[in-house]
Amino acid sequence: MDKRSLTQLARRFREAEARTEILRQELAAAIGQADADGVPQKDICEATGYTRQQVRRIVKAADSDDDQSADSPQSTEA
Repeated sequence: MDKRSLTQLARRFREAEARTEILRQELAAAIGQADADGVPQKDICEATGYTRQQVRRIVKAADSDDDQSADSPQSTEA
């Protein structure tokens, strides 16, 4: 493998990492929304392949993010 091929592969890997992070955030938001909509954690686990503990962590993180955004002052422009 030459340097050019290695560089291209490394670039593709970094791009895949960025896409993975975006998808992880989207999935976490969807899990939080499903929980808020009353979907049982068992069903969320079956759909995502995550453990109940992972789902609880994601939901808890989403709840704390919602609490922080609700507490932040909103700017009002006239």
